[in-house]
Amino acid sequence: MAIKDTLLYVGKAVTFGLIMAAVFLFVTPLLTDNGSSNLFFQKRGDNGFELSFSKAVRRAAPAVVNIYSLSVNRNQPLNSGSLQGLGSGVIMSKEGYILTNYHVVKKADEIVVALQDGRKFTSEVVGSDPVTDLAVLKVEGDTLPIVPINLGVPAQVGDVVLAIGNPYNLGQTITQGIISATGRNGLSSGYLDFLQTDAAINAGNSGGALIDTSGQLIGINTAAFQIGGEGGGHGINFAIPIKLAHSIMGKLIKDGRVIRGALGITGEPVGPVIAQILNLPDLTGVVITGVDPHGPAAQAQLQARDVITKFEGEAVPGVEMLMDRIAESTPNKQVTMTIIRKGKVYDVPVTIGENVVEETE
Repeated sequence: MAIKDTLLYVGKAVTFGLIMAAVFLFVTPLLTDNGSSNLFFQKRGDNGFELSFSKAVRRAAPAVVNIYSLSVNRNQPLNSGSLQGLGSGVIMSKEGYILTNYHVVKKADEIVVALQDGRKFTSEVVGSDPVTDLAVLKVEGDTLPIVPINLGVPAQVGDVVLAIGNPYNLGQTITQGIISATGRNGLSSGYLDFLQTDAAINAGNSGGALIDTSGQLIGINTAAFQIGGEGGGHGINFAIPIKLAHSIMGKLIKDGRVIRGALGITGEPVGPVIAQILNLPDLTGVVITGVDPHGPAAQAQLQARDVITKFEGEAVPGVEMLMDRIAESTPNKQVTMTIIRKGKVYDVPVTIGENVVEETE
């Protein structure tokens, strides 16, 4: 009887396995042929299926442009302009708005945008933000290719990604890697939420697209890790996440610059030692380490060693969150901050100032 039950159990398992294998073999080609979203796309070759990201590239690459930054010699304006820098950009809308890096265009007197279909446009700078190293250009053209984006799906460590750009002015080039690490979640304060990737980002890739395997934009390529003057090549490269880049783009289109609030403080997280010294009930909040004597915090009589625990009633878990809330506040707006000073809790009204950022040379 036991042998019969064992054989029956094994038979059911084998039958189920064969059925699932048949379903998998039948459905997989259909999904691939219909172009459904997968981790990667495959194409049929002479030897069956082989790995390919060509569909993702075809979706995104036409919207990645080459940017030629030209600088005119003011002492000899009639001479042809000299090439000041090369970079890339991404067409974000049918209106012709293009995202790129600030450092690509900051010294250019004239900016020429070249599309992959051969068209060339002279562009204008709509706005720039040195803090996040982003700039928005605008071109006038019909039937412009637009990169697909999905702001609701953040990149995760281990995701396969492709970097598209114009390295060393060789022409559009695709490199492949993974997301090696992600940064903080700040959206406005300048605490950049960089994506780290081992996909090669060389000179000229700046401002180009970092896409996922479905062809959707997940970041704007910005920099390669360098030590001294030895250049990149370490497999440590960075991109600005699309959620941050898209937020900054909207502000640049609206105002031509990013208007950030300021409080005029420096701070650090509350750790065990600080909590013990200041006799704090827990380890949440930000302890003020410095106050600008001419800033809004000083005018509100905030002091060093004050611990900020709430911002407009919202608990403050750390420095990044607090700085983001301050930066996202409209200048001249009054906010209420809850602090602990010498063991006592106070609600302090503070009028937010403006963080003025000077453009670098």
